[in-house]
Amino acid sequence: MIRRRTLLAAAGGGLLGSALATGTARADATISVNPSASYGTWEGWGTSLAWWANVFGTRDDFADIFFTTRSTTYNGTSLPGLGLNIARYNLGACGWNSVGGTTMAVSPNIPSFKQIEGYWQDWTNEDPASAAWKWTADAAQRAMLVKATRRGAISELFANSPMWWMCTNHNPSGAADGGDNLQSWNHRQHAAHLAAVALYARQHWGVDFATVEPFNEPSSSWWTATGTQEGCHIGAATQAAVLPYLRSELDKRGLTGTRIAASDETGYDLARTTWNSFSGTVKGHVDRVNVHGYQGSGGRRDLLYTDVVTTDRKALWNSETGDGDATGLTTASNLLYDFRWLHPTAWVYWQVMDPSAGWAAITYDPATRQPGAVQTKYYVLAQFTRHIRPGMTILDTGVSYAAAALDRPAKRLVIVAANTSAAAQTLTFDLSRFTAVTGGPDGLVPRWNTVTTGGDRYAPHSDTRLNGTSVSVPFAPKSVQTLQIDGVTG
Repeated sequence: MIRRRTLLAAAGGGLLGSALATGTARADATISVNPSASYGTWEGWGTSLAWWANVFGTRDDFADIFFTTRSTTYNGTSLPGLGLNIARYNLGACGWNSVGGTTMAVSPNIPSFKQIEGYWQDWTNEDPASAAWKWTADAAQRAMLVKATRRGAISELFANSPMWWMCTNHNPSGAADGGDNLQSWNHRQHAAHLAAVALYARQHWGVDFATVEPFNEPSSSWWTATGTQEGCHIGAATQAAVLPYLRSELDKRGLTGTRIAASDETGYDLARTTWNSFSGTVKGHVDRVNVHGYQGSGGRRDLLYTDVVTTDRKALWNSETGDGDATGLTTASNLLYDFRWLHPTAWVYWQVMDPSAGWAAITYDPATRQPGAVQTKYYVLAQFTRHIRPGMTILDTGVSYAAAALDRPAKRLVIVAANTSAAAQTLTFDLSRFTAVTGGPDGLVPRWNTVTTGGDRYAPHSDTRLNGTSVSVPFAPKSVQTLQIDGVTG
């Protein structure tokens, strides 16, 4: 996580470049929601399971808190469930066995809770039914994967690193110089490990991975032998070599409907570079482009959307992001930039539980394995995850501080907006472009408020009503609100 904090500090400069920097709310404003401009059907919200599930994977309360919308009591407080419906499962790269006298090389800086045990432990036998495969590995993270699945989540299988014995230096934290660390003769084997786990999960765990992602920030150079987690530099040319193997390995196991995602690059600009380096044939193996949001407010989200969605007709997810601001205001701001410019159909927070209060929605102590405080960030996430739900249509607001989603069958419009400034403001939402807007009884517009500097955490209010086809709402400084407008057709 240290390398991500460093990256955010370095990348927090430009707001999409000066040409795209308009839209930060600083004074009273009117926002027109446009039902004729839509950006796809929302697929959902998620989190990666490692490493927090490696610590708390057997706990049902956390499964309910994160993967349902039910209220769950935690440390004497009733928490509104986040309702996440995407679980990203980290295929481990570690093993403590010996093969022909060869053992894993271990970074001196990786803590034990970040070491995830992989399944294919002996390269001398590729048969998953043989003793070379340890299917009892990674029990805690697997337990949370199953709990999330039983609560309705879809899942993605991804790898931070190939198995240690596939790495040139046998170190799953990276090469000494941060360069390529996947042995050339193990390109297919890395794909085979992923495909075999996907098949075993379907047959034995009741988990059917919707997608498989073979890389994690592969073009980044910070994956070194002294790193603090699993990681592996895999250059774009090597990625292009692995992807056809992955399609082949999935298909020969009968997993023809399991899609491939790539490449989980660190930021928007690097994702464009990698994607556009692939040939048409390689792109043909990829069903969805995954990108991480660690450029913060910087990077050309709009150009990535154009290249991936408009030009190549692929799906696009922000498959991992996070930041060190415990208030959640940075998360909300960057997420709203994604809605405005990137237009993903799903969004995944890196770790909903983390030892760092800044990165966490709920903290924990990895040494004592005790969970800790709920951060304001949790309640900010709830504004989005509990209200913009799978199946809704994402609409255009024309600004980067408000997102809108329409549930057509329910005739319900949801707007989530943030006031990131230090001054109070009133936002007015113009809904005149819709065919009909009635609101609830007497034009009621329920709203939920989170003030990141203190006060309302996720507080419901019933004091706002439509004024014809518009609704005006006061926003406290540094606050996030959700509006629910019923009786909306367009």
